[in-house]
Amino acid sequence: MPTPGPSRANRSAWTCSTPGGSTAEPGTTCWTAWTGSPCGWPTTACWRGPLSATPAALAAALGAREALEAVVADPGDDRARDGLNAVLARGRVLRTLGPEGPVERAETDDPAWLAAWLAADDYLRLVRTAPDRIRACANDECVLHFYDVSRNGTRRWCSMSGCGNRAKASRHYARTRHREGRE
Repeated sequence: MPTPGPSRANRSAWTCSTPGGSTAEPGTTCWTAWTGSPCGWPTTACWRGPLSATPAALAAALGAREALEAVVADPGDDRARDGLNAVLARGRVLRTLGPEGPVERAETDDPAWLAAWLAADDYLRLVRTAPDRIRACANDECVLHFYDVSRNGTRRWCSMSGCGNRAKASRHYARTRHREGRE
């Protein structure tokens, strides 16, 4: 029998933390993965609900991350889409009518795949909403992608306090050195 997951209505319950940022609330399951970004920041995702932080769940999440990286890098690649579809095949959305209206609940064939399936499902939501807002960080050394939620859609960096600040500091340093060389 599939393992029921958190209600899709509660997806806003995600609490992400970064160094110096917000922290997870009590009763949440948190995963931290070092991204290899030059920012050096870990990516931490937390969920209020029945997610398991086991070695099998970590392996599933890493597999989903590889599939997502491949499909974001080349959306037209059949093998990349097949990898993401394999993750999506591990779960489904069960829709029911509750006392307060329609309810959607994510289910997976194995509890270890719930977080991975939710990530893949959320990617589909982003692609459906605004695929042109999924972007690579403008820092050539950064491996991260982000979903641009800025009002005018011109965000360039995964993190303004990380990659964005480095780029601005580098430009300032270059201008300062150039001025000193002319004087």
